[in-house]
Amino acid sequence: MSLKIARLEDRAVVAVTGPDARSFLHGLLTQDVLTLAPGKVRFGAFLSPPGRLMWDLFLWGAEDGVLLDVAADRRDALVTKLTMHRLRAQVTIAAEGTPVAVCWEGMAEGFAPDPRLAALGGRRLGEAEATASADDWQAHRLTLGVPDPDRDCGMDRTYPIEANFDVLNGIDFQKGCFVGQETTSRMKRRGAIRSRMLPLTFDGPTPAEGAEVLTEAGLRAGQVLTGRPGRAMALLRLDRLDGPLTVDGRAVAVERPGWLG
Repeated sequence: MSLKIARLEDRAVVAVTGPDARSFLHGLLTQDVLTLAPGKVRFGAFLSPPGRLMWDLFLWGAEDGVLLDVAADRRDALVTKLTMHRLRAQVTIAAEGTPVAVCWEGMAEGFAPDPRLAALGGRRLGEAEATASADDWQAHRLTLGVPDPDRDCGMDRTYPIEANFDVLNGIDFQKGCFVGQETTSRMKRRGAIRSRMLPLTFDGPTPAEGAEVLTEAGLRAGQVLTGRPGRAMALLRLDRLDGPLTVDGRAVAVERPGWLG
């Protein structure tokens, strides 16, 4: 194996700066922002009031605030949403042109460890010389069985625990209030987790996004999300995974990553 670096053109940056930047974000996001040191990165989300994922975020500590690494096609919507919540907080919210890069199969200089899972590699805000493609990076992520919230969840469709945020360090259950906290905390406290995102393996091309996963009895066990030939992520009902499963008549197998426990 050799070190690989890729630039992620589908990610973009929002800068939240000013005297109230940390306290402002701390009350909105699933992650602790107050203790985020400059140069450090954490994984989190901005949820809807009912507790569904709106934006997945990497939060980077800066001297004058926080930099948010977000899906590029939803960056402007995040800026608008944060601005609506600003009220009298002394913060400035602005899109930035800083590039986002990742590395794996080693740790490159200037990269920070991915806060979700060590095996994912590292992450960086800033220029980096690419030695691999973004598609190579997606293949690596998928091999580890880690969902891509932007690709797999959509906006306001999925609960963060269904996307494994609780085991990928995306939710700080000790931090206090955040948007969507009540539903999220209740799911965790009661263990009422009926579905999770898990990888499927199969022979041949990737099934269509949204294709149903069926039990031997024909009951719906979930749906295919995104993937590539031979492997895909799926949102699956945990109580229907015993026994053979099929998608469009083809046999599929569920793989439970070791990091999920």
